[in-house]
Amino acid sequence: MSILNILYLGPVSGTCLDRANALRRLGHNLTHLDLRSMLPKTVWVDRITWRLGGHLFSPWLLRLLPKFLGNQQFDMVYVDGGEWVTPNIIALFRKHTKKVINYNIDDPLGGRDGARSKAYRMSLPYYDLCVVMRDQNVKEAQVLGAKKVLRVFMTADEVSHTQRKLTDADLQKWSSDVLFLGTWMPERGGFLLELIKYGVPLTIRGSNWHKAPEWQALQPYWKGGSISGGDYAKAIQCAKVCIGLLSKGNRDQHTTRSSEVPALGSLLCAERTAEHMQMYQEGVEALFWKDAAECARMCIYALADETRRASIAEAGKARLAKNKHYNQAVLAQIVSTSLESVQ
Repeated sequence: MSILNILYLGPVSGTCLDRANALRRLGHNLTHLDLRSMLPKTVWVDRITWRLGGHLFSPWLLRLLPKFLGNQQFDMVYVDGGEWVTPNIIALFRKHTKKVINYNIDDPLGGRDGARSKAYRMSLPYYDLCVVMRDQNVKEAQVLGAKKVLRVFMTADEVSHTQRKLTDADLQKWSSDVLFLGTWMPERGGFLLELIKYGVPLTIRGSNWHKAPEWQALQPYWKGGSISGGDYAKAIQCAKVCIGLLSKGNRDQHTTRSSEVPALGSLLCAERTAEHMQMYQEGVEALFWKDAAECARMCIYALADETRRASIAEAGKARLAKNKHYNQAVLAQIVSTSLESVQ
């Protein structure tokens, strides 16, 4: 693979930063720019983006970007997300590169994020390659004029999601029997409450759980808000079983947790979907369920036999490696495909 000089647009945090660092590990030279840093720091920018659309800020960005870009030339502009990238901004990038691609881990063509995705939808015909996570996104993007669409699976990261050497203090702080790590969503509170009623020794971590109608019953099981980085990895690694819930509004059939949990050596216990069953052999490499009652049975079954639980977790990690659902493998595929894209 050729070594590319890439302008990488996206947050300098989270899985976006993981992907940027994976491109660096592949040998590429990156200039990482978060367009949000060019916009006013007020929370109203984010609220307007979600409610009305990020395209409204394109005039602001078009005034500031030329100074940043200067005389720089890139082999590729890689847009991770794209809620502020309009056709006019892509036209500006064309003065500095021949290749502009987009990667979107969300479901910008579904109904959940609404106005936030206006700029993305407007810009689809102007990207050389659009990378999506869901089968239905392929046709939806093509209908809106996308030149070339690549569907990939969500990935774990070779560095961020590698197992840590744990101290006694780590084990004391992060150990749990059954963990759900994630943000509150309306469908999640009732599900987790059912698990508790079935006797599952549950730990909940994540933000906005105080909004749940079931909060009073769930609060004793909640052990803190959003975590990231090493703490995120340790929480998963120190859990015997990790519950994999999907975002119904995002039309998920798998999530990043579907790869991150096995990568960190924990046992994935997730909703039974066609994609999860494609990723792992049920009962051998992961556990699956259709409802809270079956999920509870799977959790209790796993906890009752430590040897069996550890065997499934180990097999899941091996299958993840075989699937190549890691950042470097998928990003190498994306770069290779982009170089073959329509000019």
